[in-house]
Amino acid sequence: QVQLVESGGGLVQPGGSLRLSCTASGSISSISIDAMGWYRQTPGKQRELVADITDRGSTNYAQTVKCRFTITRDNAKNTVYLEKNSLKPEDTAMYYCKADMRVPGRYTITDRRSWGQGTQVTVSS
Repeated sequence: QVQLVESGGGLVQPGGSLRLSCTASGSISSISIDAMGWYRQTPGKQRELVADITDRGSTNYAQTVKCRFTITRDNAKNTVYLEKNSLKPEDTAMYYCKADMRVPGRYTITDRRSWGQGTQVTVSS
């Protein structure tokens, strides 16, 4: 099927920057990826939306990251990026890539959401 592989996480000082990337790989030649984005989660808390981008380029950001984070997408590479600037300690979380896909079957088309394994971001001095 399809795998979402994230990279770019790590330890960064407050005010620093990171660039996360997520690439969809596998047998995706017949799959349409309608939207890709990023969620984040800390222990004991609900997973929350960080940013999302459609195949048409429409974006949606959480208010807590708007103007600091930028989401972009390369449709040809099936890759979504998250540029993270002016990082704060409260940005520390596991960041998960998600993709909303349209998967053709023998008779019907099924909409599915897939998740990556996550990449840890820690903002600390």
